Amino acid sequence: MAVNEKGRVVLVGAPLGNIGDASSRLREVLSTADVIAAEDTRRLARLARDLGVTVAGRVVSYFEGNDERRTPELVAALAGGAVVAVVTDGGMPSVSDPGYRLVRAALDAGFPVTAAPGPSAVTTALALSGLPSDRFVFEGFLPRTGSHRRSRLRELAAEPRTLVLFEAPHRIASALADLVTTFGAEREAAVCRELTKTYEEIRRGSLAELAAWAAEGDPRGEITVVVAGAPAGPKERPSDEELREAVAGRETGGASRRDAIQAVADEYGLKKRDVYGLVHQAH
Repeated sequence: MAVNEKGRVVLVGAPLGNIGDASSRLREVLSTADVIAAEDTRRLARLARDLGVTVAGRVVSYFEGNDERRTPELVAALAGGAVVAVVTDGGMPSVSDPGYRLVRAALDAGFPVTAAPGPSAVTTALALSGLPSDRFVFEGFLPRTGSHRRSRLRELAAEPRTLVLFEAPHRIASALADLVTTFGAEREAAVCRELTKTYEEIRRGSLAELAAWAAEGDPRGEITVVVAGAPAGPKERPSDEELREAVAGRETGGASRRDAIQAVADEYGLKKRDVYGLVHQAH
């Protein structure tokens, strides 16, 4: 195989599920790269087979558990003049997938980095959601544990731009419940499941409606959630009784009293201790 005068990294966008979305550049890079760093080597083999492409280069696994150890090896290959392609299971590498560590190391070592662009679950879900897409924030995966997830969501609750995040199917029900607690039941959102695949499903509605759907069902597959940004401008302070009802409503939805009080305080720009005092005055 020909050796390039200077090595380079190529980030390759792979189909999210529909093989028809594969680009001609994807085929070219897979067939000509000297080294292919694949998130899952078995999926790479299946992708190449489906595309009718012969992978002639050396294939190495490159995933979250081994990327720190393998990156120096790939930089050494670049120093030898190799073209190193990075391919993940779907979408663009380094977007909540392996790739960033190698990109940073290659740039620091003076090697060029380019891309063969392809599908992205982030922008696909955003476009399909029906929510404002002129400005958005990509949050990636939320924290796995409930307390850390709710803490992060409280930080995001006042974000005015549309929010895009990933979630695992076994956590989607609890994540949506936490979104109801922190963002409010009426905030509009969309759950995009199995994008571009045979069983693609887009659910649109309020967070309360989507949380109820997830709790009753058993969503499977790759999931992207899109949530409308916070309404512009500060909310007018409700009456004391309305604040108590807002806390009670969140408790009914499954939030602890502490989290419900914090969420209502954040929503109306109030001090937590003031809302706490109102709630406990009624007892």
